Amino acid sequence: MAIVDENLEPRHFTGKSAVWDLIVYDILSAGLVMTIYQIANTNFHLSNLSKSNVNCIECSHVESDYVSSLQRPILNNINCQINQGEFVVLLGLNGAGKSTLLKSFVGLVSLVQGEIKVNGVSLTKENLTQIRRDVGMLFQGGGLIRQLSAIDNVLCGRLGARKTQQTLFGFPQRDRTLALELLTQLGLKEQIYQKTGQLSGGQQQKVAIARALMQSPQILLADEPTTGLDVIASQQVMETLAELHQQGLTIITVLHDLSLATKYGERAIILDSGKVIYDGKCDNLQQKFSYINK
Repeated sequence: MAIVDENLEPRHFTGKSAVWDLIVYDILSAGLVMTIYQIANTNFHLSNLSKSNVNCIECSHVESDYVSSLQRPILNNINCQINQGEFVVLLGLNGAGKSTLLKSFVGLVSLVQGEIKVNGVSLTKENLTQIRRDVGMLFQGGGLIRQLSAIDNVLCGRLGARKTQQTLFGFPQRDRTLALELLTQLGLKEQIYQKTGQLSGGQQQKVAIARALMQSPQILLADEPTTGLDVIASQQVMETLAELHQQGLTIITVLHDLSLATKYGERAIILDSGKVIYDGKCDNLQQKFSYINK
């Protein structure tokens, strides 16, 4: 893996890998790029996903651990189905269980009872690795390594698909090429070799999106992707998610901003006290919230 001094301009690459990076960089600079979805689809296993009535995530009577401070389980008998190709926003007040529900889709939350199926496969310890290959996750705050460059953070998205010996001396050139293409398509061509700690909040979220796309997911989960961002950066991140959705990706995101939910979401699931109280179109969401805790 090429090591680049943080003070160098993006095109001042070093090392054998960087020579190839420079060639790819120049090709991309000429505008010979595809859509973000086509890039992932060409390189890995994504194949013409489109909206359908096939349940890609199904929750049946899902209940998580009891929390004494809340005097209830965080998730309390959740039943819902999310179809392939949907753009779903999870809404609710603080402590309603939105982020917990999102994390439960990739096995990050222990369940007391109930079942979650992802693409028809029951979420168990035995199936967890298989399921996580198809589900990308954007953690709140990005979850990036600030000391690493943008491209190195993005390449971390392939760690789950590579054996240790395959990355011991750097990632395969195929992976580096995909990372370069994704970052360029997301408008970060000039920031490829900058440390992520030096990037703006919006740019960091785009790096996190590129990292998630490196695993070529069928489903993308985003936990409050606009938290801490200004209005412009928030809109840029949501536009990126909307573009990915238009290209066939299933998007499930936790949001606090009802205006963003109304603008970008197709379907809203509102939680209150760990239960689903509304599941439907993103219309009159403010009115739906007015009934909470009444």
